[in-house]
Amino acid sequence: MNITINIESSTPLFTQLMDQIKQVILADALKPGDALPSIRQLANDLDLNNKTVAKAYRLLERDSIIQAKGYRGTFIHPHAKANCSVDLNEWVTQKLTETVSSLRSSGATDSEIRIAFGNVMHNRSS
Repeated sequence: MNITINIESSTPLFTQLMDQIKQVILADALKPGDALPSIRQLANDLDLNNKTVAKAYRLLERDSIIQAKGYRGTFIHPHAKANCSVDLNEWVTQKLTETVSSLRSSGATDSEIRIAFGNVMHNRSS
């Protein structure tokens, strides 16, 4: 797996790492069940902070592109290739756009929407 991180890029390092892992999967260079390097090993190889690699792995696992199997390691998810095309951020943006449009057409002001959004996010643990 050949990954190159550009520290000069405006794209966050963890996003670059995620995108490149997805590219490798889509190119069939990594197949379902293939092992990935440990967080520590990949961080050392790429000269990145462990937390940066951990964040990328956590988000890739959330998206069912990789799967962590405890002490046995991290592996490519059986449905990784299909899941690489799902963009959760795009979906969230679309849903928020639809919701804001609906609220505006109902007469809510942008200020009211922002305040309500902040309140909902603040109380998310409730």
